[in-house]
Amino acid sequence: MSLFAALRLPQEILFGVGQRHALASVASRTGRRALVCTDARFAATPVFAEMIAALEAAGIVVLVHDQTLPDVPQDTVAVCVEAARGFEPDMVIGIGGGSCLDMAKCASLLLAHGGALADYYGEFKVPAPVLPVIAVPTTAGTGSEVTPVAVVSDPDRILKVGISSPYLIAAAAICDPELTLSCPPGLTAIAGADALTHAIEAFTAMRRPGDPELAQQHVFVGKSDLSDQFALHAIRLLSRSLEKAFVDGSDIDARADVMMGALAAGCAFGTAGTAAAHAVQYPVGALTHTPHGLGVATMLPYVMTYNRRIASADIAIVGRALGLDPTGVEDDATVADAAIGEVSRLFAAIGIAPTLAGLGLPEDRIDWAAEQALGIGRLIKNNPRSFDAAAMRGLVRAAYDGDLAASAL
Repeated sequence: MSLFAALRLPQEILFGVGQRHALASVASRTGRRALVCTDARFAATPVFAEMIAALEAAGIVVLVHDQTLPDVPQDTVAVCVEAARGFEPDMVIGIGGGSCLDMAKCASLLLAHGGALADYYGEFKVPAPVLPVIAVPTTAGTGSEVTPVAVVSDPDRILKVGISSPYLIAAAAICDPELTLSCPPGLTAIAGADALTHAIEAFTAMRRPGDPELAQQHVFVGKSDLSDQFALHAIRLLSRSLEKAFVDGSDIDARADVMMGALAAGCAFGTAGTAAAHAVQYPVGALTHTPHGLGVATMLPYVMTYNRRIASADIAIVGRALGLDPTGVEDDATVADAAIGEVSRLFAAIGIAPTLAGLGLPEDRIDWAAEQALGIGRLIKNNPRSFDAAAMRGLVRAAYDGDLAASAL
């Protein structure tokens, strides 16, 4: 097969301890008036005050919006944009977790093009460049600092919705592992498990022929030679350090590995996309009000087991990236089984619920969740093994019961 690759990333990515101190210099090259989106918790920290002071010392006028909420309720974006219009920012800086970065992307979009967020739901609905976004994550999981998607919650819809466009990719991403030192163990686990799920689903995604129109018609195009390299790098880093960061949040080396893993996973799935674990999480998360990263991680071993029949070779490569089969003598089927077992072990060690029942999914909503998941075409079409209604119901039932073997059927 001829090599094919597609990749869309920020113009500048800075990573390392202390890189947050580059924010003022990066912003100075971008504009003079900055809308800063964060949340109330981080806005109250000394490190945030230090970052704002550095921006102002560089001659940048700053307006802080510190009311970002989890999952970015649609109406809160409108409030932020209305408050910022008279300020006339020429850039938007997101500082915080994934929701803060998504708020910055959405605010940038509406400030540039107006209208309502619903006008842009789906792929390629953003008509032209938005205001430049500088993304400064303080958690290690979503990868939003490098991806072309913003996720919001809409009161008129049961499921969260996404806006996907290359125009939403941040102009710059500044990733400083020290900013994650304050993350509590539970958030470290959920965010890191989200990142590992991103990496594994991106690596095992459908591989499509390299048609010249593929990346022009789809934001997420399936696995490719370049996305694979980022995905495997993420898997190696997260497998060696996520549990360490969970156990000892002060371990800066482990924090750096996890943050780099989340960044690399974002670089992978931002082009390759994700698949069935994410599709099931959308309805399950809507019903159980559990964090996104928790839901996708709960589903991942079941989805890997379902896909094993088609993607055994790729799952074996994942296993070797996880550190299994160091001598390279085991056959792919054996290593693929070990990979699924290792993902299950790691997630159990950091407190990820092993079943959908454990997340609180009502048993009488299994069929509804399966139906909704099957309808998320942009994710289901990316899964290496196809689904029909019966297969999806079987997968969700297996994940509800905790029956890993049943998810292979």
